[in-house]
Amino acid sequence: MKPPTKTPVSSLPSTLGAKAAALPPEVALAPASSPVARYLASLVGQSVNAIDTPSLVVDLDAMRRNLMRMGDFARKHNVRWRPHAKMHKSVWIADMEIRAGAVGVCVQKTAEAEAMAAGGIRNIYISNEVVAGTKLVRVAMLAHQLAAEGGQLAIAVDSVEGINRLAVTMADVRAQFATRAVVDVFVEIDVGQGRCGVPPGQQAVVLAQEIRKHAPLRFAGLQAYHGKAQHVRSAQQRRDMIAIVADDVKYTRKLIEAEGIAPGLVTGAGTGTMVCEAASGIFDELQAGSFLFMDADYAQNERDPAQPVFDHALFVKTQVISSREDHAVCDAGHKSHAVDSGLPTVHVFDKDSELVYANGGDEHGILRPAGGGTRVPTIGKMLWLIPGHCDPTVNLHDYMIGVSGGLRNGVVERIIRVDARGALT
Repeated sequence: MKPPTKTPVSSLPSTLGAKAAALPPEVALAPASSPVARYLASLVGQSVNAIDTPSLVVDLDAMRRNLMRMGDFARKHNVRWRPHAKMHKSVWIADMEIRAGAVGVCVQKTAEAEAMAAGGIRNIYISNEVVAGTKLVRVAMLAHQLAAEGGQLAIAVDSVEGINRLAVTMADVRAQFATRAVVDVFVEIDVGQGRCGVPPGQQAVVLAQEIRKHAPLRFAGLQAYHGKAQHVRSAQQRRDMIAIVADDVKYTRKLIEAEGIAPGLVTGAGTGTMVCEAASGIFDELQAGSFLFMDADYAQNERDPAQPVFDHALFVKTQVISSREDHAVCDAGHKSHAVDSGLPTVHVFDKDSELVYANGGDEHGILRPAGGGTRVPTIGKMLWLIPGHCDPTVNLHDYMIGVSGGLRNGVVERIIRVDARGALT
């Protein structure tokens, strides 16, 4: 299986200096005459110092380095790469990923898939079960829309009932279209997440056989994602966990092949374990997505020597609004960043400025010196927070501000709309 050809990093989208090209996304965020729209439009081309706080900022140089390293990794290991767009929720970034070698994107929600398709993304995998009738109609409509445009929709299942509901809806909707769309269907096996999926083995074979009974469906392979393994701190423990996953997948594939069924792809993996799945010889496709931004939680993992070095690229810019002898207060509270994976860390430019962020509530963060040589920051000081968990942090914002040239001396290159913000259905 040959991965997509490499696109030089210099060819990845860049709008530095092209202010007009960056305007449509942010104008759509608010009425054109609103202060928000005028502020966003005015930012492009200005110094990072002009960014108001709190704001979600993407270091585009770091993001492009991460893209290049991931693309190189996938090609080196001869695996496909299908990043999770649920992380960034941006059509523009999804397009960048595809230009860098990704075969398409994953999403978790029907509405996320619709948002990606509306922006021109044509290869989409809903790596989750969809069983509600209203959503299945939307899935079927989207499958036909993508097929008419030369694209492909895929979805995960873990029950006979789910398969039958999908097949019936596809057949009902099919009469409305000239195209005869077929949905790629992955059987999800529970390889340790303890969430959706059937146990590895015979139950997966039964589902593969059921899929093959329905003309609008095509058995595409196995979904095998171990989410819990992503955040195990020890690199060796992560390797041990994925070794068990690989054995379970190998066993399941053999049973499927024994029934005369082509086993299809094995897809899964995340930023924390992708080197293990790539080295297993079992996985054909990696779903790593968080590597692009690298949040504070992933930074706590012991790095596997085989994994590329990924840089932090997502930040919340904040400002000190109150300062006392023993602490300062910034204007970035929980409304600006998610805390399910822990509080953000304060980006350190030099060792003399190390600070610890503490809970200050919805609108505030408490900052204290991390060491004896660090002073409490004064009022007006600009700081950069690294969110604990990038996915839900992005979902709190309507837009991200893309910066080139670094956080200290950079320039706002573009405004990035969070197209799938709140796409929960």
